[in-house]
Amino acid sequence: MINWLSQIVSVTLYNLRTIPERKGSVFAAAVGIAGVVAVFVGVLSIAEGFRAAMTVSGPDDVAIVLRSSADSEMTSGLSREEARLIADAPGVARTAAGPLTSAELFVMINLPKRSTGTDANVPFRGVEKAALALRSDFKIIEGRKFEPGRNEVIVGAGAARAFAGLDVGKKIRVGQNEWEVVGAFSGGGGAAESEIWTDAAVLQPAFHRGDSFQSVYAKLASPQAFQQFKEALTTNPQLKVKAVRQAEFLADQSSMLTSFIENIGVFIAALMALGALFGALNTMYSAVAARTREIATLRALGFGRSPVIFSVLFESLALALIGGTVGAAAAYFAFDGFKAATINWQTFSQVAFAFAVTPKLLLGAIIWAAIIGLIGGLFPAIRAARLPIAAGLRET
Repeated sequence: MINWLSQIVSVTLYNLRTIPERKGSVFAAAVGIAGVVAVFVGVLSIAEGFRAAMTVSGPDDVAIVLRSSADSEMTSGLSREEARLIADAPGVARTAAGPLTSAELFVMINLPKRSTGTDANVPFRGVEKAALALRSDFKIIEGRKFEPGRNEVIVGAGAARAFAGLDVGKKIRVGQNEWEVVGAFSGGGGAAESEIWTDAAVLQPAFHRGDSFQSVYAKLASPQAFQQFKEALTTNPQLKVKAVRQAEFLADQSSMLTSFIENIGVFIAALMALGALFGALNTMYSAVAARTREIATLRALGFGRSPVIFSVLFESLALALIGGTVGAAAAYFAFDGFKAATINWQTFSQVAFAFAVTPKLLLGAIIWAAIIGLIGGLFPAIRAARLPIAAGLRET
């Protein structure tokens, strides 16, 4: 066993020392694998970033109540009386000012993008006073909060970054109304940062919504109080609503786009991996062909076939890991934190987010590179081990 391992180490070290003699083909194979990894990480970092933007940070103690037949806020509708009954339900957190619930209105407006000037759908949300308190990651980062009853808005950091005219102090015209931007807020990097907020009581008449809402956000007394809250609503004959945890709601709203991006990313990476695989095969076949006589000599000296196979595989794996590491590092510095905005097909609204190159994504890319390297070295390794010793010694 020790002799077998020492043979593998000896042949592998010899192979690695000869890499400078084949630097052209070796460089091409490593660059090919680096390109695969960079594209793989780059595309999937979009999905990771979008998923992060649609994820709740902190305890999952906020519930969203919609009409029972609705699959999004856009298709939901609730009356003021229904909103009051929801606020009075058991399980809702309360303060001296009353229950921590916010009946909200959700409409779409068109604003030009800063980058292209083309119009895009931007979520315009009417909220009640408690909305700012029940979202634990909400923070005013510039200016101030809007005053109830006035045509004032606060904008999410992502929306302010992506769309023109949303700087604090500016005014935007939406429909027949003019709205003053009085503040900007952060929401922990979540979907709320892509929205514009104002007083629901002001937004309702501006969009001819009467006294209706589309959803009610409720902060629960604890995450465990959700089931009590949900059962109280679904068993109330005066209500036809459904309650979902905020985290589950946001995950469902982002599932279509993240799945599409992930599938596209894997498909593109697979196509590129095929090209990189042929590059690795060519490199390793060339390496075996250039060392036919040396391999035959080693076999004649008593080295077994398996040490030869493993040595070629280890060389191919080393090249793949080098290329994969370079590609992963390049993708991290190029894409991590890159700000972008895209349309969420399930709500048809723009969502601002940042690309996220996560450790899990980098590890997956390195594993992908290792698989390419192992497959690329397997067949050349088998060929090297099957070389007839006598024929190999006659090679010049």
